[in-house]
Amino acid sequence: MRTPAPLDDAGMALGALRASPLRSLLTALGVVIGAATVVAMMSLTEGLRVEVTRQMALLEAGAFRVDKWPMIVMGHAEWHRYARRKDITREQGEALRALPHVAYVSVEESGRRPEALATRARRTRSEIEVIGAVPDYEFANAFTVARGRFLSHVDVALARRVAFIGAAVADLLFPGEDPVGQEVRIRGVPFEVIGVAERMGTVLGLESKDGFAVVPWTAYDAVIGRSRNTSIAVRATSIEDQAQAMVEVKAALRRSRGLAPQEEDDFEVFSNETAANLFDDLARLVGAATFGLCALSLLVGGIGIMNIMLVSVTERTREIGLRMALGARRRRILAQFLVESLVLSVAGGLLGVALGGAVAVAARGLDLLPARVPAWSIALAVGSAAAAGLLFGIYPAARASRLDPVEAMRTE
Repeated sequence: MRTPAPLDDAGMALGALRASPLRSLLTALGVVIGAATVVAMMSLTEGLRVEVTRQMALLEAGAFRVDKWPMIVMGHAEWHRYARRKDITREQGEALRALPHVAYVSVEESGRRPEALATRARRTRSEIEVIGAVPDYEFANAFTVARGRFLSHVDVALARRVAFIGAAVADLLFPGEDPVGQEVRIRGVPFEVIGVAERMGTVLGLESKDGFAVVPWTAYDAVIGRSRNTSIAVRATSIEDQAQAMVEVKAALRRSRGLAPQEEDDFEVFSNETAANLFDDLARLVGAATFGLCALSLLVGGIGIMNIMLVSVTERTREIGLRMALGARRRRILAQFLVESLVLSVAGGLLGVALGGAVAVAARGLDLLPARVPAWSIALAVGSAAAAGLLFGIYPAARASRLDPVEAMRTE
């Protein structure tokens, strides 16, 4: 039984690859790099997306924040633009309590620089965020009381020097001890620890979410001084009411800040969804850069494939002439070399997918990111490799099919 022509061409192509494996690998190296880049970067980006969604839940469900500054400021020009905005005031935050779809309002003060906390025996580095807050802070921010209690309205009214600390602060200052009831000093002033938050971990393994201390805002102003860095956390009456609460808060702030109807907001409102959307924008930039690098690698790989196929045509000129003399049609010669180019590029693409997948497995195995390989990235990598093989294999294949059989058989 005669072997079908496509299978015969594929067999010949594989035979040519096996005859010069090192040359074939070096030829397809650009394709390998391009495919590996696509799979690895898309796998890591997808893992990062999952981790960001899990770890960037800085607020309770149905809550959002209002701040003078956006989440990310790009460059000095942008910084100066936002610096010219009016500060958000405590009075503006307190006025939001009257809105119909607002349940809790947490007006928060913090310094531009972190603080160092100390006991008589130990001291932290200057990396602890000290926040002046009200009891509503507990209901608007994503943490759970592990021991003790949170601030009360009496604490605020009497300007009590009490502090609710994060798990990292407790680990540093009170290792192996119960911090509740003990003394911690902020700028040399003693505060009583009244509670400890449940451990929240880190943001992407880089910055701890447990390095904070919350004190009554009245005590904060007395010890540290009134801060101009005021932000507001708002929790809606329900998750379903969050969108309406955001509309109400924006309208109320625009009125209290004296903005005309045509003026843009001079404050930022963001939620957990905002952080996810911001990451999606960054992911698109990473994807565009990845595709650019992939295209460059495929271009280099495609030129290498075209070059080696031209060399192959020259080396096999006599073979081509003999096949034509025995009755092979020009389109069969064309198909033979196109299939050989396609097999070479697809083999490089599959090797690149394997390398990219190995990167994802390593990242997951080392607990760096929950990376996973999206099926579409595999299809994109292999499809792009195949397209490069066909595109850059056309000229050598056409050149082979146009050889004169008589002249080709005379070639030594």
